[in-house]
Amino acid sequence: MLVRPATRADDAAIVDIILPIIHAGETYAVDRDLTADQALAFWHAPGNSVFVAEVEGHVLGSYFCRANKGGGGRHVTNCGYATHATATGRGIARAMAEHSFDHALASGYRAMQFNFVVASNVRAVRLWLSLGFEQVGRLPGAFDHPTLGEVDALVLYRRLRP
Repeated sequence: MLVRPATRADDAAIVDIILPIIHAGETYAVDRDLTADQALAFWHAPGNSVFVAEVEGHVLGSYFCRANKGGGGRHVTNCGYATHATATGRGIARAMAEHSFDHALASGYRAMQFNFVVASNVRAVRLWLSLGFEQVGRLPGAFDHPTLGEVDALVLYRRLRP
């Protein structure tokens, strides 16, 4: 597997990955009716570094990395990850996460924070905890899940170096 910086030539593959996830409305707190162009604008927002994960020449995952906050919080990064529905369970998210730790360190970040992890996204929560994140907050009922109703959102944090 190769994780590399995304180019605009990867946009169609990125849309194929993120648009179904956005439309499902189960994990990202963004409008569920985004168009492909709007989804790409979200993923490629100013300040985002975007990467893709390739397996045998096929893009099966993507992530972005950015500063979580400015000023005194700019040493903490925030990332968003997505894996193609046909590729779940193949270690792609873990590989992207490990790549993002290296990228974040090389970019001068000292910690990573996820502000809004939907608690019902059990696979993601399990992955982040296995990679050393701590749950530092819980927002009761903060996410309106399309089938489960109000579910909690978690705040996760990880130092990138001891």
